[in-house]
Amino acid sequence: MYVCVGVKVNGFACKKDADVTENDFFFSGLAKPAVVNNTVGSVVTGANVEKIPGLNTLGVSLSRIDYQPGGLNPPHTHPRATEIIFVLDGELDVGFITTANKLISKSIKKGDIFVFPKGLVHFQQNNGKEPASVIAGFNSQLPGTQSIAVTLFASTPAVPDHVLTKAFQIGTKEVNKIKSRLAPK
Repeated sequence: MYVCVGVKVNGFACKKDADVTENDFFFSGLAKPAVVNNTVGSVVTGANVEKIPGLNTLGVSLSRIDYQPGGLNPPHTHPRATEIIFVLDGELDVGFITTANKLISKSIKKGDIFVFPKGLVHFQQNNGKEPASVIAGFNSQLPGTQSIAVTLFASTPAVPDHVLTKAFQIGTKEVNKIKSRLAPK
């Protein structure tokens, strides 16, 4: 049963047996494609412990990712989970970078599955002319997502420009241009 010991486990409240309902184990938010209206052309809809309290301590969650033609789920990592995707519609170019700095990539289509190991930088991009979508599974109730570009160029406080200019071998003007594009609107 869903009852966990203590007031909180993994930072999420536990419930008494008497207070548990079917709604603690239900979420309908992945049934339909999300509206994509951003510059990268993809939207992630999470179904994790924040939306499904019954996932607390169970170590699993899902997301739906919807892509416009050419849409990208930019390079990112999940520090607490391995990810497996199942393509519902469309065709994607997917890949991850190993700790030996080797790119592992493949073009996948409807019905295919691809796995991204825990903590490794990975991406997906719709390579077709039609919208695409996937269901992503995680072995964590809250996998966490760290977008590489946003992490480096839009943190608060900001990563010093001299660190970014040296790391990427670009000038301060380019750093500021990237920061302005990634700044919260």
